[in-house]
Amino acid sequence: MYIVILNPQGNFDASDSYWTEHPDFGGQLVYVKELAHALINKGHEVDIITRQIKDPEWPEFSEKEEVYPGTKLRIIRIPFGGYKFLRKERLWSHIPEYAEGIIRFFISENKWPDFITTHYGDGGITGVMLKEATGIPFSFTAHSLGAQKLDKMNILHNEFEDMNSQYAFATRIKAERLTMQKASIKFVSTSQEKLNQYRHALYNDIFEKEDSGFFIAPPGVNQKLFYFEEQDFEKLQVVKRRDLEENRINKPMIIASSRLDPKKNVIGLVNAYANSSELQEKSNLLLAVRGSKNPYQDIAGLKEEEKSEMKKILAMIRCNNLKGKIAFIQLNSQKELASCYRALASHNGVFSLTSLYEPFGLATIEAMACGLPVVVTSNGGGQEILTEDFETFGLLADPENPVKIAEKLLILLKQPEKWNYFHQQGLKRVKERYTWQATAKTYEAAISEVLASNNKSKSILDKKPDFSQYQSWLTNPTREMIDFIKSNIAGKEGKD
Repeated sequence: MYIVILNPQGNFDASDSYWTEHPDFGGQLVYVKELAHALINKGHEVDIITRQIKDPEWPEFSEKEEVYPGTKLRIIRIPFGGYKFLRKERLWSHIPEYAEGIIRFFISENKWPDFITTHYGDGGITGVMLKEATGIPFSFTAHSLGAQKLDKMNILHNEFEDMNSQYAFATRIKAERLTMQKASIKFVSTSQEKLNQYRHALYNDIFEKEDSGFFIAPPGVNQKLFYFEEQDFEKLQVVKRRDLEENRINKPMIIASSRLDPKKNVIGLVNAYANSSELQEKSNLLLAVRGSKNPYQDIAGLKEEEKSEMKKILAMIRCNNLKGKIAFIQLNSQKELASCYRALASHNGVFSLTSLYEPFGLATIEAMACGLPVVVTSNGGGQEILTEDFETFGLLADPENPVKIAEKLLILLKQPEKWNYFHQQGLKRVKERYTWQATAKTYEAAISEVLASNNKSKSILDKKPDFSQYQSWLTNPTREMIDFIKSNIAGKEGKD
């Protein structure tokens, strides 16, 4: 099969530039790249179609086409929305141009895909347009949904329209709703995503009569990169000597490797550490940071939102006399991240993810694959990663309860037998459940099922497609959609 993957936001290149450094370059890109490689390894032809950028600050994305070295996986970049980098919230009004560019690309190649997989709401609505124009069926993998972000931000009614101008909630949720209705397949990472996230009040009416088309396809781990063996990591040793008190250097370390985004709640972990003398006695805290080699001295390289979070963390360190107990490390690639995980696991370290909400948690299974026992947020897909039947593979904690976070961490740090048990359980869980080969197998089976029942052949365009109906609301969300969202958002106590 010839399968095309649509991912307009962020970008891809052979060096995986900016991954984890920018909100648009997170786990979604890892998922798409690894899925594409796994599908190619199963004998399929795959292209990733994203956005061409000609911006001196983002030089990696200027070429129209790139191939991952040693593979047949192509990155096709379509110019749309000008050439400057635009964050995902500013791409919506340009999506019809993206869809038109994709059609021109197919015509130039004189080749049409058998199936299209779309990612996030912007990729999804592109799939809707392409299906309308060509008849090619598509799938939707949301990665995260706008309704969950709305709920976690707890936006009040009288705040919504200001926040909508920043985050494009009305456009995003309308795009998600249309995509859910038109997609032949909806891929989810967990059953919780299907039963809870898609059943949110902002989507639930779509599924009142029809609940089919869902396939659970959890992400995998690149086990050539993320694996366990005892090792040291020189960069980690340098950081320990620089940031930690000499008599604390050999204590186990708790690592948080999330970007400094308020919803990742790294400060919640710091707060748990600050308020537990026992946790401080048993361990050091290690915070992975992109953009600053040593935040104790300089945070100028951080993005503005990250600076705000880092200032809070540094203030908490000062107020609680934690200097010498908390270290910072800049990890510039997945290779460095995996090496750091292995080194920490070799010295009884622990991984912690305290996001306010985490749809799945790819970072969790990457850490588990490197031998780190994990304590992660109980809000989201972590429950399915870490529990099945009567077996547990890690520990869950309420991300808004610092006492509970500390208690769970101390179970691993105080009881060597518990640390070893969850070390082994994590390795077992990833090997048996979370491989990209398994993810690709699910995609392949679901797509084959759709194609077998889809009698409509692909259209050869006889006229230029008209996406004007989409252009209108992608540019200016409708009052009807804004009112619909306001009537269903969580923060109702601020109603106008």
